[in-house]
Amino acid sequence: MAGATETRLISRDTSGVDAIAAVTIGLSALLFALSLAALFEIITISDPVAGIPIVTLLGGILVLLGGVVIGFGIGSYVGVVETQPSSSAGLVASATFSLVWFALGGIMAQVIGVGGITWLPIALIIGGAAFAVTAVLREDIGSTLPAGAVTLFIGVVYLTGTIGPAWIWELSWEQQASLTAEFVIPVGTLFCALLTGWAAAKTYGGFGARGRRMGAYLLIYLNASSIVGVLFILIAFTTLKGVPGLFTGATVGLGVGPTVFGVTLPISLPFVMNGASLFNEFQGVLPAIVGTIWLVIGAVLFAVPLGVGAAVFLTEYAERGRFTQVVEVATNGLWSTPSIVFGLFGFAFLVPRFGGNKSLISGMLTLGFMLLPLVLITSREAILAVPDEYRDASAALGVSKWQTIRSVVVPAALPGVVTGVILGVGRIAGETAPILLTMTGGTFVPGGQTADVIGGFQFTATPPFVANPELLQATTALPFQLYALITAGVGLGDTVSSPEQFQWATAFVLLFIVLSFYAVGIGARYYFRRKLQHE
Repeated sequence: MAGATETRLISRDTSGVDAIAAVTIGLSALLFALSLAALFEIITISDPVAGIPIVTLLGGILVLLGGVVIGFGIGSYVGVVETQPSSSAGLVASATFSLVWFALGGIMAQVIGVGGITWLPIALIIGGAAFAVTAVLREDIGSTLPAGAVTLFIGVVYLTGTIGPAWIWELSWEQQASLTAEFVIPVGTLFCALLTGWAAAKTYGGFGARGRRMGAYLLIYLNASSIVGVLFILIAFTTLKGVPGLFTGATVGLGVGPTVFGVTLPISLPFVMNGASLFNEFQGVLPAIVGTIWLVIGAVLFAVPLGVGAAVFLTEYAERGRFTQVVEVATNGLWSTPSIVFGLFGFAFLVPRFGGNKSLISGMLTLGFMLLPLVLITSREAILAVPDEYRDASAALGVSKWQTIRSVVVPAALPGVVTGVILGVGRIAGETAPILLTMTGGTFVPGGQTADVIGGFQFTATPPFVANPELLQATTALPFQLYALITAGVGLGDTVSSPEQFQWATAFVLLFIVLSFYAVGIGARYYFRRKLQHE
């Protein structure tokens, strides 16, 4: 546009600074991921990269990041980088940096040999100085200088070899303990990556409200990514450790597998098709697999109708008052109750009422009582989340209250109910204490039979007219099998007698079953949600 003049805001060129800040953020995120990998021993800090020791490489990157972050703050303060910083970095940042530098000062004092409690005044002085810098100075200096200084200091420590791959710090406690480089270096690097990434994100946002928001987003994204990463690492690690044991003794060919519904399978997996018996060439966990599946099914069949029914009553019929408040407190307390307490309850209350012996039905009901509070809580919240317009529209059509609840409210709340069941199943499927006290023998005896619950039903001429001896028999489950067989040192057979391999294979099967239940629950939730949207 002819005659137009560029204002100072338009004419400023910060693309170079933005690019450097973006690269710093990316490098911090990469360093964060590498630190997690080193912490879980996916990579080792003793192996060199292109002939450069990893610790030296990390130290160089930290020094670079620390210098860049400090440069951002100084550039903003002198006006080279145009930003809109606040007068202070805030109380939260001040308290955080004071604690960081307090801990760092105390560690430095003890490492250099300051005895007694002399380290405390040194740490207080350093922490107080960090608090003053962050709280008193402008936001650009208060956010970058302490973060960059920490990163620089730790980077120099790595570069000088003060902390190397063979470094060990013996803690002078009553119980012998030590910190090793395999733990300290990844944790220190991870923490510095968070600090520099946060400071660089604030710089990229120009400090102020936008910079604080971008810094918070970065911390949230990195922590969320670490949670997902740890999950995948756990699954991958368990899979790599467990698959070799799972396929021990496996054979493939026509007619080699067991017969199911009159059809002979072309594969034989002794680990998942055999029981744990001294007469088996290869030990297996079939009774434990079946016991775990029946435990979850029985608990769900017991808890879901009761929980959903109680939630419907509390939300649709009961008046809001002391009674509903007491129920809320009680259900929240029950969900927080340790599993061993439920196990003791089942042992003292349920076991004597089913013949005085540990049994499958006692374990089902015990885990059902554990699942019930969560089903009630999530079902109640899901029903409360159903818009009142649904109820009003149904009532306007002349539909009764119960028909409205059954045909409108409950179907709309089903995705939330299924979510609660999914979360609960993940907990109860891996419990050991309730199973040990209510369902399995006190001493593990190999050779347990697979529970045939469906085939165990019998009709009788006396009340209750239906009996199932299988429900009254003690059986095993994968969590207890994992504990009992490894404790007993039972291996996989004559070919591979490795308790550790058996342990990982059992853990893999347990993880696979739990994830399968999750998949079924997620599929059910998706089905009900899609059906609700179409209707």
